[in-house]
Amino acid sequence: MVKLTIELIQSSLQYMNPCRDRELDLRGYKIPQIENMGATLDQFDTIDFSDNDIRKLDGFPLLKRLKCLFLNNNRIVRIGENLEQYLPNLESLILTNNNISELGDLDPLASLTKLRTLSLMHNPVANKQHYRAYVAFKLPELRLLDFRKIKQKERDEANTLFKSKKGKEIQKEITRKAKTFVPGGNMPDPKVTNLTPQEIHKIREAIKNASSLQEVERLTRMLQAGQIPGQKPLQPQTQQNGQRKHIYLFIANLMFGKYEYVCCCLRFNKCHTSQIFNWSIGIYTFFNDSNAHHNRSFLHWYEMFNSI
Repeated sequence: MVKLTIELIQSSLQYMNPCRDRELDLRGYKIPQIENMGATLDQFDTIDFSDNDIRKLDGFPLLKRLKCLFLNNNRIVRIGENLEQYLPNLESLILTNNNISELGDLDPLASLTKLRTLSLMHNPVANKQHYRAYVAFKLPELRLLDFRKIKQKERDEANTLFKSKKGKEIQKEITRKAKTFVPGGNMPDPKVTNLTPQEIHKIREAIKNASSLQEVERLTRMLQAGQIPGQKPLQPQTQQNGQRKHIYLFIANLMFGKYEYVCCCLRFNKCHTSQIFNWSIGIYTFFNDSNAHHNRSFLHWYEMFNSI
C-alpha cells in the first residue's frame, strides 16, 4: 500500500481529459485512505481514485471545483457524513465494484444536491430489495443510476411507496440494519477456502522462513488477497473463473430531452487501451456538433467503461 502523500499528489499525472476537464490521475497506487487532498489546491474538475484500497469515502477538504470522482475497484464499505460541506458541486460519483452492503449506507449521499450520476454496480447493495426505488426516493435530483436513466414513473412509484405506512416501516428496517453494520465486517473479501494439506504446509513454511518484518507484511497481503505462497493468485469467490478472458460489454444509454446516445463498447482483454481511446475520440468528434453538456455526459460514460 502507498500512503497518499503531498509528494504523490504533486507527482501524479495531471491532464486535460476528453471532456476538457482538468483531471488528476491517482489510479492504481493501492491507496488505503483519502488524505492530504488540500495539496490539489482545488485545481481539478475530476479525480480518478480507481484501483486502490480505499475503505471509506471521506477525508476531503473543501473542493469547490471538483465535479466528478472515479472510485471504482476499491474496497469502500462506508460513505462519510457531511460530504456536501466538502464537495458542494459534485455531479458524478462512480463507485462500481466496491463493498457497500446496506441501503442505509447510501443516506449520506442525499446531501449532495448536485449529484446527477451515480454508479453502484457490483456492490452488494445493488442486489437489495427496493434498491433503485430507495435511491430514487433519497436522491430526487439524481438522473442516472447504474447506467440507466431514472424515469419519472419510476420516481413517482418510489415516492408513493416510501411515503406510505409500509414504506415507512421499510425505512425503519433499513436504518436499523445500517446502524448495526460493523465496518469491514460484511466485506466480501477474497478468501481461501478448502485448503489442501499441501497448501497449508506451504503457508506455514513461508511464515517460518520469513526473515524480516517486510516479508511478513508481504505474506499477509498475499493471504488477504487469497493467494497461496508459490502459486498463482486465486480468483475471489465473487468473481467467475476466467472473467478477464471474456469480452466486456458496456452499454451507455443517455437520454436528455430529444437527445439519445447509445454507445456499445466491446472490450477484449488483449485489446490495447490506446486503441479503445482512439476509437472513443472518433465518436467524440462525431458528436462534437452537439452542446458541451451532452458531450460531457457521453464521455463520462466512456470513462466508466474504460475503468472496468
